[in-house]
Amino acid sequence: MIRTITQVGMSRRGRDDMGSGRWDNFVALGDSFTEGLADATAEADVYRGWADRLAAHIAVRDPDLRYANLAVRGKLIRQIVTDQVPQAIALNPSLVALTAGGNDIIRPGSDPDLVAELFEDAVSRIRATGADVLIGTGFDTARTPVLKHVRGKVGTYNSHLRSIADAHGCYVMDLWSMRVLQDPRAWCEDRLHLSADGHRRVALRACESLGITTAEDWNEPWPDLDERTWQEQAAEDIKWAREYLAPWISRRLRGVSSGDGRTAKRPCLEKLPTNCT
Repeated sequence: MIRTITQVGMSRRGRDDMGSGRWDNFVALGDSFTEGLADATAEADVYRGWADRLAAHIAVRDPDLRYANLAVRGKLIRQIVTDQVPQAIALNPSLVALTAGGNDIIRPGSDPDLVAELFEDAVSRIRATGADVLIGTGFDTARTPVLKHVRGKVGTYNSHLRSIADAHGCYVMDLWSMRVLQDPRAWCEDRLHLSADGHRRVALRACESLGITTAEDWNEPWPDLDERTWQEQAAEDIKWAREYLAPWISRRLRGVSSGDGRTAKRPCLEKLPTNCT
């Protein structure tokens, strides 16, 4: 059961004004989703992602925005709460994006109730500083191989996230309802991380959640796609299992994370380059 914390003196503005925010400092926290895999940049092993794209949208109307991204691939909720949250608070942000818990939820035996308790602790600590918080729900995994089996856990976790958002006055980026992301073109070859266009659409969804007007529509239909034969689909599934699923299972069994030894790509608050849009 998630505890409810009374919302007293936590917000810089009331819930009725949500969408009118102006932010000078924006910090993003999380795992590979927020780090930006696999939205590649020209620099090797450095990714852009939805949070960087969101920062660029905010900077259009708030040119003095300074932005930090503390997300590191592979991190679990406890690591994010222990390591990233204190770093974020020390930066004194006016807006924090917190998406965490996905790596926990997909692991066998994990408890979405316990994950949600850790998430709420992070939200409570951030909101106590007066910062606004944007949280993201989990994706609907109904059409995702293997991950479709944890769909119920994702749904339970999402219910907790909604309750946490209501209790603490957070903005919510609803990823579950983004049916447009069920198109395979929204995902990279590993079927676990968004493609560049998937990240672009999520950034636009985040803008909508924050009340930021953009010229693009996250829900724009995809161009028609040629249907594949069942033989082609089967061949792709076999290749995916060999190149991505098997290594992922191997890392879990060995207790190895893709984020081991890695640090945040953007640990300090900095203004965005003028050409980042």
